[in-house]
Amino acid sequence: MRIYLIRHGRQNSPLCNVNVPLSDAGRRQAELLGERLKKESIDAVWSSDLIRACETADIINEKLHAPRLIREGLREISFGDLEGLSDDVIMERYADFFAARASMKEDLPYPGGENAADVIRRAVPVMDEIAKSGAETVAVVTHGGVIRSLVTHYLHMGGAYIPLLARHLENCG
Repeated sequence: MRIYLIRHGRQNSPLCNVNVPLSDAGRRQAELLGERLKKESIDAVWSSDLIRACETADIINEKLHAPRLIREGLREISFGDLEGLSDDVIMERYADFFAARASMKEDLPYPGGENAADVIRRAVPVMDEIAKSGAETVAVVTHGGVIRSLVTHYLHMGGAYIPLLARHLENCG
């Protein structure tokens, strides 16, 4: 089985983890990805239930015409108290948290939110469902925190290494 883990297209808000649609650029990213995936014989397109992931998956699937499945377990990591805040406010209020997280000594949950272990507990059952679906090639449109958590889990890296993957995960990549 081949599984494409895809981060949703660029959203239309700069605020942390708000449930909003894609920007024009995000829709274009999804269209281009749909074109690239046409040759991959995708059997199903799965996604998170958040608007930006659903919209990305739907745009991609306009080119693929595959069955569409939506699962809440593929939602972005909960950023808790950071959600709805701007990057500047987050860095000012939570500088100590990010300094501790950067040490990569433990899988710290976001203040009032989740850590990678929490994401793994809810996302792995969805991945198991996908694996048992009988599909050969699947596109899974989800979020950066979920992809990072799953990759570190399946590569047995441990959640503390998630920040290492942060700068290499582009929208619709």
